[in-house]
Amino acid sequence: MQSANTILNILVVEDDEDDFLLINDYLQKLPSWKCEVKWIYRYEEAVEALCKNTYTICFSDYRLGARNGIDLIRDISACNCTTPVILLTGRGNYEIDMEATKAGAFDYLIKADLDLDKLERTIRYTLERINNLQKLRESEKKYRAIFEKSKDIVFLASADGTISNINYAVSDILEITAEECIGRKLTEFFHVPAQRDHLLNMLDAEGEIENYETELLTSHNSIKTCLISASMETGGNDEKYIQGIIHDITSLKKAETATLQAEKLAASGRFIRTLAHEVRNPLNNINLSVENLLEQMATEDDRPYLEIIQRNGKRINDLITELLHSSRPADLNFQPVSVKELLQNVINAVQDRVLLRKIRVNYKTPDTDLVMKADASKLEMAILNIVVNAIEAVKDETGLIEIELSSRGKQLTITISDNGCGISAENKSRLFEPYFTSKRNGMGLGLATTLNILRSHNAYIEVDSEIDAGTTFRLMFLM
Repeated sequence: MQSANTILNILVVEDDEDDFLLINDYLQKLPSWKCEVKWIYRYEEAVEALCKNTYTICFSDYRLGARNGIDLIRDISACNCTTPVILLTGRGNYEIDMEATKAGAFDYLIKADLDLDKLERTIRYTLERINNLQKLRESEKKYRAIFEKSKDIVFLASADGTISNINYAVSDILEITAEECIGRKLTEFFHVPAQRDHLLNMLDAEGEIENYETELLTSHNSIKTCLISASMETGGNDEKYIQGIIHDITSLKKAETATLQAEKLAASGRFIRTLAHEVRNPLNNINLSVENLLEQMATEDDRPYLEIIQRNGKRINDLITELLHSSRPADLNFQPVSVKELLQNVINAVQDRVLLRKIRVNYKTPDTDLVMKADASKLEMAILNIVVNAIEAVKDETGLIEIELSSRGKQLTITISDNGCGISAENKSRLFEPYFTSKRNGMGLGLATTLNILRSHNAYIEVDSEIDAGTTFRLMFLM
């Protein structure tokens, strides 16, 4: 509430001097405020003065020669003038009153009925409304800033999931512009089809969901793990709508997976080293004893059996050596390497198998060469292990292997996909464990060695797979 000392800068736009003097006389007699009044009778001059936003209130006659007060309101609105305008007219007219309200007039007074009380009440109402609008603008600005600057996706959608408003964080997370999202259903981005109806059904039944974990597809078909918190609300027209937040936890999930893989490797390494030590001690004794027996006292009848023991003892020792190599960090010789050339070497290495089984290999690469520091031979072996597994997973003649090299910022990504048999969820969780294999004649050391080499290159590996649909390996390196 303004005090009696509050000064109001008032502009009166009136082409009749007598009417101005009457209004000014009332304004000077107001007990609650001190008014500094300026009179302008030319339309263009009034528009120019108001667009400077220096007046508290403007009183404008409805008729201003060839123009009128509603034209004035529209013209000053175009230049973002926020000064409230109160229209004055010679007589009451409902249609003019409605038109003025729609145009943005704060109030409408009839000159013939004007008195001190009505003028004071109009000004008080206008000042209170200005104050409320200012608070609304500040509140809207604050929440608009939260909406626009949030690193999480904030969205509004209809009850069926059709997006009506979404902030620009969607371009960072789902690689699609906010404008492209409007009109699309939120569930279109879900990677798992079964979760699409489930989310909407939960919202409809429970009214809200919190930290619902799901996988969303970006516009480039990469997968983001996200948490969705949303609620079903009712608008002023009793229509239901959904408001919610989507929080990207992909990096957190990757870190958890990487930590779990590191812990598994460390635990496997400790177990393997202990096992190797415990096995090699008695194995050495066996081998030494067999060698002595062969040299000193073996008969022709005994020699074949002793040689069998010796060969299998060596085989056991070789297996232990391979196992130790798969669990130890690789000794690497880092040099600048052309990744295009390295991948081409891998493709050349499997060319005979590809031709023999009549399968296709598609290789996509950017026009510019990508160079990174790596141990070429070791990295080539790691990628070759994955490509060979992909070849073995697909069917003859219909098999397809896709190898794609891409870069984004400082991250280089090698994607290896196949349309093979896929990997079950249970096997996927054990994929890089030493001696775990689903192959009949496999030893289960290939992917364990691959993971060791990739970790030595500070690379991260992602695996997506679906039974009877195929598998995708993504190898991500920081350049």
